Amino acid sequence: MPSFDAVCKPDAVELRNAVDQTNKEIGTRFDFKGSDARVEQTDKILTAFADSEFQLNQVLDVLLNKMTRRNVDVRFLDHGKVEKISGDKVKQVLTVRNGIPQEQAKKIVALIKQSKLKVQASIQGDSVRVQGAKRDDLQSAIATLRKDITDLPLTFENFRD
Repeated sequence: MPSFDAVCKPDAVELRNAVDQTNKEIGTRFDFKGSDARVEQTDKILTAFADSEFQLNQVLDVLLNKMTRRNVDVRFLDHGKVEKISGDKVKQVLTVRNGIPQEQAKKIVALIKQSKLKVQASIQGDSVRVQGAKRDDLQSAIATLRKDITDLPLTFENFRD
């Protein structure tokens, strides 16, 4: 039976490249000369450091620009609150989304059921598997999800006949 998986998973290599390019640009820009501005990455967490909130916004702007150029959707990032660290230095934690949250998965399953397509959707951990008898029905389900789910960067993989 043909099927596909709807997942929310960024390209880790492209994300790493975007962080590296951001740090390289920050190191060469004149307005960051002598500052401690940088972006650090640990597994699924990015931390942006800067000397002031204005510089932090500049760092985030550069990061989002680099992510866009490398085709990494900026909706993968959940922005935390700005925290003050020693002196007037600030940092912000950015969590990288990985997997579809349970309430979003239920919303996706309900949307597919409401679409009256001849497909079945089931939650498989942090992804949603959609199965149907015809390939055209699956492609219609993908089109429906792309149109109606705008707050989550969905990708579709494991398309099988």
